[in-house]
Amino acid sequence: MQSRRLALTLPLVLLLPLATACGSDGAGGSTDGKTVTVTVGYQSKTINTVTAGTLLRSLGYFEEELAQRAGKDGVTYKVVWQDYATGAPITAQMTAGKMDIGSMGDFPLLINAARGKQLKEPTRLVAVTGYNLRGGLNTVVTAPGSPLRTLKDLKGRKVSTSVGSAADGTLVRALRRAGLDPAKDVRKVNQQPSVGASALAAGTADALSQFVAWPGLLAFQGRATALYDGAELNLPTFHGVTVRERFAKERPEVLDAFLRAQRRATDELRTRPVASAESVAKETGLPAEVVYLYNGAQGIATFDPELRPELVAALKEDVPVLKEAGLVKDVDVDAFVDAAPLRRAVPGAAYPRAGAARSELWLKGQDATRAFDSPKALLKAVKGAAVRAAYVPDAVTGTLWFADRAVWVEDAGEWRAFVTREGAERYVAGHAGSRILAYADAVRLVS
Repeated sequence: MQSRRLALTLPLVLLLPLATACGSDGAGGSTDGKTVTVTVGYQSKTINTVTAGTLLRSLGYFEEELAQRAGKDGVTYKVVWQDYATGAPITAQMTAGKMDIGSMGDFPLLINAARGKQLKEPTRLVAVTGYNLRGGLNTVVTAPGSPLRTLKDLKGRKVSTSVGSAADGTLVRALRRAGLDPAKDVRKVNQQPSVGASALAAGTADALSQFVAWPGLLAFQGRATALYDGAELNLPTFHGVTVRERFAKERPEVLDAFLRAQRRATDELRTRPVASAESVAKETGLPAEVVYLYNGAQGIATFDPELRPELVAALKEDVPVLKEAGLVKDVDVDAFVDAAPLRRAVPGAAYPRAGAARSELWLKGQDATRAFDSPKALLKAVKGAAVRAAYVPDAVTGTLWFADRAVWVEDAGEWRAFVTREGAERYVAGHAGSRILAYADAVRLVS
């Protein structure tokens, strides 16, 4: 489609002298004094970054914002989008001066900050894309039929993750809470998400700890079962937008245009979640049902560009984890976070905080979903229906999950769902008379 073109060329009003460095040094900068190139790095399949990447690109809002400044100086503006699987190559490009704006998770953002300072190409965190205040965007999964039931069962096992990612941080913290030493008690393998998924399927990895959308995708495909819900940590996790400091100073009007465009993409996602999920699915090849699990109306991710204090505080708590792993020496989070550009670009913008997730049903052939106040109501609605996808929140963490992949518990005529078997068993152990049932049995028995 037209919005998928590698580069779009638009006129732009230049507020700074043409002699200054234009866009990405060494990556298509100004060659004749009349062309400015901005390079944007994103992760198409890390779908809680879509408002600064996949969805934003497909909507063309960034290019539209730049076009509104067209013509006055006869300058051409060129936007180049670069897609990566993780945040590490985006950081490498930014710190080499070859990329201007990028989006990545909280742990990679800290590495971005550290590398930028070390290589004298400092960066700044200027906005958030998607977040979950409990940490539900990261999940540890095992292969279907695995004998592993708890994190403690991972002792001596091989676990695939992407070292330095938010999912790696979740794994390290979760293992410690389970009484295991992440450095000694498990064999951690550093792999790209797709490689780790293949390793899990082949049996060369016993578990996989990954970020959105891999756990949901593998569960949806019947290729994985959730072992640990990252929301059990009750620590915020998020993805955000980082910019090269030099570029932000030289081209503040371009950064403003990007942040305004991101705000518009956020509004689009929040007001038209099903259409947005379908759009992202088309662009990425991911099933729309998986995209909606994370980005839907009740989804695991909440989208809001604001640099909320609790997210900044969580970033500070992440620093010691990365220092211990030897990935950073230190990071001055307060110096890295810069809320001024967002306030300047979209003054007064604010979104309501996310409320408790509700069960949701997406019927085949429908372009809208139905929400329910209880899992029981969802089960009743599913009976005899042509279901495209049904979603239910975990009874304790609130993490949304596929209803047919969740672990169901019946307790005195009421129904509760859990992302993991361990979560359901904890509930049953504390509630006499309750019992675990398969999803099909829950649908059949609900009344």
